[in-house]
Amino acid sequence: MKRESIETAVGVFVLIGLACVGYLTIKLGKVGWIGDHYYVLYARFQSVSGLKAGADIEMAGVRVGEIDSISLDSERLVAVVGLKIRKGLVVSDDVIASVKTAGLIGDKFLKLTPGGSEKILKPGDWITETESAVDLEELIGKYVFGNV
Repeated sequence: MKRESIETAVGVFVLIGLACVGYLTIKLGKVGWIGDHYYVLYARFQSVSGLKAGADIEMAGVRVGEIDSISLDSERLVAVVGLKIRKGLVVSDDVIASVKTAGLIGDKFLKLTPGGSEKILKPGDWITETESAVDLEELIGKYVFGNV
């Protein structure tokens, strides 16, 4: 009798442990539950130096999404960025997407500046107005060698 109760207690403990590991895997891995609460927009940039998949997307200082993917358009030779935007957030077709740096030497993030158009972007649409990252090394090099 006592052996069966110990085995039952160990089994329950193992199941609770597996449930905790599964929960932490989903939360720390940023894996969504059933159904995703985001939609994807795309943008082309001349340079996305330092920007990484998973970086934040902010509007008015509030996190509204994250970078889904970054790839190279081999025809136009520009960077194509996939933006996962939180569902329910309305983005107009004249929004400006800018690559910014958090602080002086912080991580890169994407800032969305809203426009005034009444036309709304749908999932899979392209943001046409973009500003690439400022290359600090290039600016310092120009300053040092007198090409400012």
